[in-house]
Amino acid sequence: MNTFTIIFIIALIISFSVQFWLSKRQAAHVKSHRSDVPEAFKNSVSLEAHQKAADYTIEKGKLGDIDSIIGVIVLLLLTVGGGINAAFEFWASFDLSPRIAGIGAIATVFLAMSLIDLPTSIYQTFVIEEKFGFNKSTPKQFVKDQLLQMALVAAIGLPLLALILWVMDNIDLWWLWAWGILISFSLLMSWLYPTVIAPLFNKFTPMQEGALKDRIQGLLARCGFNSQGIFIMDGSKRSGHGNAYFTGLGNNKRIVFFDTLVDSLDDEELEAVLAHELGHFKCKHVIKMLIATSIMSLISLAVLGWLIDQQWFYNGLGVEQPSNAAALLLFMLVSPAFTFFMQPVSAYFQRKFEFEADDFASKNAQASKMISGLVKLYEENASTLTPDPLYSAFHYSHPPAAIRIAHLESKIQSA
Repeated sequence: MNTFTIIFIIALIISFSVQFWLSKRQAAHVKSHRSDVPEAFKNSVSLEAHQKAADYTIEKGKLGDIDSIIGVIVLLLLTVGGGINAAFEFWASFDLSPRIAGIGAIATVFLAMSLIDLPTSIYQTFVIEEKFGFNKSTPKQFVKDQLLQMALVAAIGLPLLALILWVMDNIDLWWLWAWGILISFSLLMSWLYPTVIAPLFNKFTPMQEGALKDRIQGLLARCGFNSQGIFIMDGSKRSGHGNAYFTGLGNNKRIVFFDTLVDSLDDEELEAVLAHELGHFKCKHVIKMLIATSIMSLISLAVLGWLIDQQWFYNGLGVEQPSNAAALLLFMLVSPAFTFFMQPVSAYFQRKFEFEADDFASKNAQASKMISGLVKLYEENASTLTPDPLYSAFHYSHPPAAIRIAHLESKIQSA
């Protein structure tokens, strides 16, 4: 057996084992605290809602474990099992250019992976989400979404893939050019998303004139923030979960509220939630994350630029005939097994940004309303109030509920 094959299998086993162990810790911790509402929430969250959140978290965790097991098996079958090699041999048997054959092989592998993931997605939507009262989607809507997503991936992803492979085939220091292309593409898609892509899936209605819009515009004026509009999104046609977000770049920024969120929170709570989102922009979190992502992308592509000439890289992952397309596909599929332990570092900085955005919100809106709004969101989205500390350190991009609320309360006390 190739040495790299052994290294890859060991890395995969370790990353999966740690992930599975963390998931079991999370389930055990949530279950052990199911019978009592945490002290900080006793006056605001009912025992019934707390237990619903615990059960929902455990159910999703079980499905996540199954999904992870399937993912590991599929990855092994694709690599050392010869699946990727078979895809490339199949496309090479046609009278096609090597680049077109490579695109066909990559598309085939990702299509197969999408179809394998489909039953999990169906179960999540129509069993778990339905069981806990969140699913609003119909089978027709679900199929439409899946087909539309596949069409967009094909229409956008395949030309991009063709361009990247052309650069790999024809340009020295190709990884530097590929990096520039990917960053430019990411910025372009961020700019186009709110007006071109998002409306394909949801309806965005400008917020009506009234007290809420006046309050939000007052907040925007105080914070010196300009947007291309405030919109209500019909999130309720798919899910009962609520959220709010900013989208777009430059002069194409939009503020979006889920209709479910507007129905759940009062005007002052919505203002506080929006102030938190504004905090991410004012604290330059978007730019910082973009810079961090760009640096990691550059490093990854540089590593691929070295691996692409190493025969052991292909042989160790079950591919007999080296090619740029095969190297790119192998790297995309295999690298997560080696970068898993970077996840808590990323999560740490994301949680740090959330605290900073909460600090901004507490200065530009009422911290007490931020707290009451968050509690409503935790309850209505069935977010557990008692996550395992180690699991949340690895996986949570937001601080756990009790820690976040305590941080906001400290701002009220120090005011």
